Formats: sequence, C-alpha cells, structure tokens
Amino acid sequence: MYKFERYRQLGLADFNQPVGLKMNPENRWVKKAETIPWDAIEEKYARLFPSKTGMPAKPLRMALGSLLIQKQLGFSDRELVLEIMENPYFQYFIGLPGYQTEPPFVPSLLVEFRKRLTDDILGEINEMIIAYNTPDDPPPGGGSNPDAAETDTAENNGTLTGLQWKGPSLLQIPFAFIFRYRFFKVQTA
Repeated sequence: MYKFERYRQLGLADFNQPVGLKMNPENRWVKKAETIPWDAIEEKYARLFPSKTGMPAKPLRMALGSLLIQKQLGFSDRELVLEIMENPYFQYFIGLPGYQTEPPFVPSLLVEFRKRLTDDILGEINEMIIAYNTPDDPPPGGGSNPDAAETDTAENNGTLTGLQWKGPSLLQIPFAFIFRYRFFKVQTA
C-alpha cells in the first residue's frame, strides 16, 4: 500500500529547523534535491504498491534519496541511517518535514528499497531526471547552436559517452551526469 503526501515538503523554507540552525540554500544536497522531479517519480513508484491493505510504504523521496546518498558516499546500511540522523541536509534530501534525532527507518529497510527500485525502474527514473533537467528553451544568442543544427539535420547514429548502464552503478548516473555536466555530447561514427 502507498499513501501520497505523507511527507509533503515544498522547499527549504518549509523544512522545520531547530532553533539556531540556519541551513544554507547553496548546500549541494539542497541543490540536488531541486533537480529531481520527486512528484512525477512518486506517481510511478506508487504503482509498485497495488494493494490497498497492509503497512504503508515509505515515501519515494525517502527510498530513492537514501539510496542516492548511500551510493554517492559509499555508506553501509547502518552507517547511512546514522549519517541521516546526524545530518539535517540528508534529512532534507530524503524529504523529512524537519530535523529529527530519531532514525527515519531501520537499516534493514534499505534492502526493501533496493528490491523495489530495480534496474529497470532506476532507468526510467534516470530518464525522468534527465528530461526534467534538459532545457526546452533555445540556447541564448538568438537560438543558433552549431551543434544542434548538425544533429537536427542528420540522423543521430552516435553513442552516448561516459555512461554505462549496468547494475547498481545506475544510481551514480544522476549525480555523475546531471549534477556535474547538465548536458551530454554524442559522438558520431
């Protein structure tokens, strides 16, 4: 079973911070959270729970956010839960409504997150993140982009560089690809 809007967080200003803590809106985890279409991904995630009975699942932002933090920083399941408890930026990234000192979930729940978010689902999520971060507007300077003109007129028969779509490494793609490079180049044969 899946329930929407259990932890609805609109932005950094909505994050309930303890007295004396002023979170930096330029923090990398705050910025990364802004580049992920959480609501759109959550709609797909909710379909994995067709039953209307049983214990409600943890929110998508908590599941995916935790796995992304773990993959980027190389934490074990237990270490990850401890780090999330100690770091308000991690708590914001996984969508908690405010800073809390209790663990958001038990470490063994990460196994369930990984079972639910299969390679195919992560591939779909990655495509959604790329589409969300790809600008629809023409490039500045009158809309003339020599690279774009070249790819518009010719059939694209190149290969995407810098990515390997294998197993768990798929979790690295949003961080290594979108957050650092924003755009990708296609090599033609």
